[in-house]
Amino acid sequence: MSKLNQKIGIIGAGNMGEAFAGALIRSNVIDPSGLIVSDISQERLDLLKKSFGIRVTSDNAGVFKACDLIILAVKPQVMEPVLRSIVEDPVYSHVSGRKLILSIAAGITTQKLESIFYTDLDKISMENLPIIRVMPNMPALVLAGTSGMSGNRFVTPDDIQTATTILEAIGIVVQVQEADLDAVTALSGSGPAYVFFLAESMIDAGIALGFDPGIAKRLTLNTIKGALKLMEEGDASPEALRHRVTSPGGTTEAAFKIIELNNVKENLVEAISAAAERSRELSG
Repeated sequence: MSKLNQKIGIIGAGNMGEAFAGALIRSNVIDPSGLIVSDISQERLDLLKKSFGIRVTSDNAGVFKACDLIILAVKPQVMEPVLRSIVEDPVYSHVSGRKLILSIAAGITTQKLESIFYTDLDKISMENLPIIRVMPNMPALVLAGTSGMSGNRFVTPDDIQTATTILEAIGIVVQVQEADLDAVTALSGSGPAYVFFLAESMIDAGIALGFDPGIAKRLTLNTIKGALKLMEEGDASPEALRHRVTSPGGTTEAAFKIIELNNVKENLVEAISAAAERSRELSG
């Protein structure tokens, strides 16, 4: 993975901020001396400083001024006050040079970010402050994340490459139009919950069939891991693999008769569509 020479700031030291800090250091994308994290919680800052040997501070505006790339990792409900405290700080009016902003807050649109950052800025200043909106998911915490990203009109191919380098430290990333981020949210953002629900159901079924909960969990998790590996390493589609497991008149066919009778696939597709619609409502 390529190394970045920029100074990177992460505003927000919660779980996702920690995941990004750890991934960037462990993957050697940046040296610890080139990373700084800010947060209101001194306890969180002390933890990240001890874990990764990075600089920490409670001064968000100072991080914004000092860094070439800023990752906004605060919770959506506090994003606006945090950003307004930055742009209203005297430091903001003296910021110079080009800075790339990555926002990972769900539901905070590019338009909303621009309405805060671009107030009173001229065209050249806006061009020097490109914004990329990112939708990561929970497995980013274990460096197995899936992210969608969309840049605004001032983002260059070099900016996309820089963002890709950062996001690939926590998993994979796809570039989409902002309008498609709601679908990304529904499919991969909420997606881990669908898999967790499948595992939960399989474990409950195992217990109902008489297994000890620990054995039911072990059987379930390794079954999911094995199925995932087959999909990743082979050329067959999930549908084709399913048919290979499903012998006529066999046990799997008996299970799928119940699944089809209850329209499970159709209901799941409808559920994912509902998640996308809710994402659109929240972003609006």
